[in-house]
Amino acid sequence: MIKVVIIDDEPLARSLVVEYLQSHSNCEIVAQCNDGFEGVKAITLHKPDLIFLDIQMPKINGFEMLELLDVKPSVIFTTAFDEYALKAFESNAIDYLLKPFSKERFDVAFNKWLDKHTSTSINEKSIDGLIESSNKQPDERNRIVVKNGTDIRIVPVSDVIYMEAYDDYIKIFTKETYFLKKKTMGYYEQVLDNTKFFRTHRSYIINLNELTRIEPLEKNTYLVLLKNGKKIPLSRSGYLKLKEMLGI
Repeated sequence: MIKVVIIDDEPLARSLVVEYLQSHSNCEIVAQCNDGFEGVKAITLHKPDLIFLDIQMPKINGFEMLELLDVKPSVIFTTAFDEYALKAFESNAIDYLLKPFSKERFDVAFNKWLDKHTSTSINEKSIDGLIESSNKQPDERNRIVVKNGTDIRIVPVSDVIYMEAYDDYIKIFTKETYFLKKKTMGYYEQVLDNTKFFRTHRSYIINLNELTRIEPLEKNTYLVLLKNGKKIPLSRSGYLKLKEMLGI
């Protein structure tokens, strides 16, 4: 049997997927979820083969939920998203159902997945590509969703003091603690507001509101001093860009 999880904050939308799946006797719906938090728990518990996932949901959106999963199942999106986002889906070879959708369109998406579902590695790569494509969505500029053990935290970007590259992860430092996020410095350099955040070095991004001064270190190398006393490397090219930005 194919194990299915449905994640959508609209009861009518979930019931429609349930109705359309009734003609597919090889499927078992193991969970229905109202939001992304419930979705993470259900996917961890049931390890489904396929999820039907809405994008615009309360608390955390569908993209943010996918980022929290250690192992990502196959996904068919059920969404009322705009045309720009749909192009991202198409470029990453992941199917989507644009609400409202018919039984015929549903069956096309399901059968397309059925034909490809053995290619797990391709699916994971596609989902990762789609998550990267989602960085132009407004939520990504204002908050960062992180997983700390079994806890899920929503961190406002205004609370971020600085970021540091850490192998395949980013350490995100706030006043209280730090979190790990499996992203790249390049990703956050693109996503964050460049009038508020600045990449000082290949391994660091700082919140400009936390900057107190720039100090010379050695020839053509510098440090930036933050309000919490942390000293962050500043490359020569970063120094020139930062001086220009600050008008000094």
